[in-house]
Amino acid sequence: NYAYHLDAVKLGGLLRRHVVENLGVTHILDHVTDVQNDIDGNIKSVQTRENGSIEGDLFIDCTGQKSLLLGEHYGVEFVDQSHVLFNDRAIVAQVPLGERDKITSQTISTAHEAGWIWDIGLTTRRGIGCVYASKYMTDEQAEAITRDYIKSEVIPLRRLQFTSGHREHFWHKNCLAVGLSAGFLEPLEASAIVLVELAAEMLANNLPVTKAGMKLEASKFNKLFQYRWARIVDFLKLHYVLSKRQEPYWVDNRKAETIPKRLQEYLEVWKYRPPSQSDFEQASEVFPASSYHFILYGMGLPVVKHPTLKPVLQDAMKTKMQTVIRKQRAFAAGLPTNRALLATLPKPTQ
Repeated sequence: NYAYHLDAVKLGGLLRRHVVENLGVTHILDHVTDVQNDIDGNIKSVQTRENGSIEGDLFIDCTGQKSLLLGEHYGVEFVDQSHVLFNDRAIVAQVPLGERDKITSQTISTAHEAGWIWDIGLTTRRGIGCVYASKYMTDEQAEAITRDYIKSEVIPLRRLQFTSGHREHFWHKNCLAVGLSAGFLEPLEASAIVLVELAAEMLANNLPVTKAGMKLEASKFNKLFQYRWARIVDFLKLHYVLSKRQEPYWVDNRKAETIPKRLQEYLEVWKYRPPSQSDFEQASEVFPASSYHFILYGMGLPVVKHPTLKPVLQDAMKTKMQTVIRKQRAFAAGLPTNRALLATLPKPTQ
């Protein structure tokens, strides 16, 4: 598994130009002031401030956490997950990078007493975010932690607030919520981004042709994405329940009443065998068994072999691993740095 580190604002601009110039999409930038239904309760049109009424057969709610269509208009309930995922705030900063500064290949996540810090390297800056739970830490304490991490008293800081959770369902009538309008979970694994991609992909592959077909597609979509949101909640919580830290935030994260029932049951099973693909029902899991291996054993859960499997010869496995490590070092030594590689790419035209 891998991911790209991209400037989200620039990517948004690129996608807009692509769909308008190459795909023939009509792009109208405006504010929605009202929503009108037809006699069957489907959305007939949205009223906009500057462009009047805009009709459509299918409406994608991309209105962010306001969820103007699915949440406000249709009243689909928000399922609050803050009893499982405690974090509800972040302080973010953009730290400039010099022309000779190293560009890291991975997101660095660093725990602190009541949350964690992300550190993402781009070509001209590092994106830093201190995520925390306001029940366990004040804004001033979080700001001090952020300042200490970035080693600067002058770089501007910005505060964000959020509630981890998601809508009860995501496709209602002829309205499908994608992105923040569907929900948001703390940004530990960039799950918000992957859910946007998966929702867009499923819609593209199953775009309803008739109103009758829309009901089936909505039911199928809701069932799959309810499963996906629940599994992401499990996987994010896994990072906290394995911690040995003794601050109140971390102790409370390990309490059984804050751990989803399915995760509790599997944590008990995984004491005696590793996670397997059969533990995850979907063919395209957001976090498959291998992701659980990384977190479970990376955070110190004792490695156990399944008692029914023939044990691998330790000496043979050790020799194989040493060979792999040698090859990794040899390959890495021949690679250019990220900055050197990026410098060879042609500059984009505006």
